[in-house]
Amino acid sequence: MATKIVLGWREWVALPELGVGRLPAKVDSRGRSSALHVDAQWYLREQGAPWVGFRFSPGHGAGTGEGAGPILGEREVTDSGGHCTRRVFVLTTLVLAGVEREIEINLSDRRGMLFPLLLGRTALARVFTVDPARSFLHGRQPLRAVDVSTLESPRWNWASSLAT
Repeated sequence: MATKIVLGWREWVALPELGVGRLPAKVDSRGRSSALHVDAQWYLREQGAPWVGFRFSPGHGAGTGEGAGPILGEREVTDSGGHCTRRVFVLTTLVLAGVEREIEINLSDRRGMLFPLLLGRTALARVFTVDPARSFLHGRQPLRAVDVSTLESPRWNWASSLAT
């Protein structure tokens, strides 16, 4: 069995397909799914398929951006306060501790939360383990400009780019 990478309860991550070169995330092994803060979201159709458009501001000087991607699904999610809401899920690439992998993220209003991204168990499965007594074990990932016009992923159509 391969050794899992140890994470702290909070880590710096990147979401390159979203044009985010650095974003603080709360690592939450209690939560099943991952959630990204969006300021607004709307439904649209792309070549007959259901897509979601969204606007988000990850904070920490990263500006705001708009994105759109195919809807992976919609599911009921229960938050830590026991409130159940229906959320849209998309698939994107996560870069964490030198590992790049595709994860499902639901889009939700996390305004007022300390972290714009919550990483749940499914994003951590088989690769990471969490030491809740520690944080930022893998350092602050370098802030790198992402030219979203050069991204080759067919999933994302950008209305505007992020200033990272």
